[in-house]
Amino acid sequence: MTDEVLEHALLHVVPGREQAFEEAFATARSIISSVPGFRALSLARCLERPATYLLLVRWDSLEAHTEGFRGSPGYQEWKALLHHFYEPFPVVEHFREVQRGTDEAARPHAQVLPG
Repeated sequence: MTDEVLEHALLHVVPGREQAFEEAFATARSIISSVPGFRALSLARCLERPATYLLLVRWDSLEAHTEGFRGSPGYQEWKALLHHFYEPFPVVEHFREVQRGTDEAARPHAQVLPG
């Protein structure tokens, strides 16, 4: 397993502000991705609750997020771009992977026909 850390945040955007949030996030994405220790992120919108988003960010370490990113000048810009969209303010948690894989039995397999 990897020492990589996965940041998880459910973002509750003020209803009616989703489009503006997504546009601001597109700008903010370049801020976070330039921080040392950043690996990748995904932002997904909830189908059942369209004003709710799931943010997942992969970091080299917990400190890359909590000290590196949050201590960077870019974090102030990130806050200015995004924090006013949230109600309530999100809880951010960090996870370390303990298992990974796919369900091979659920995947269709190609058949090889005799020549």
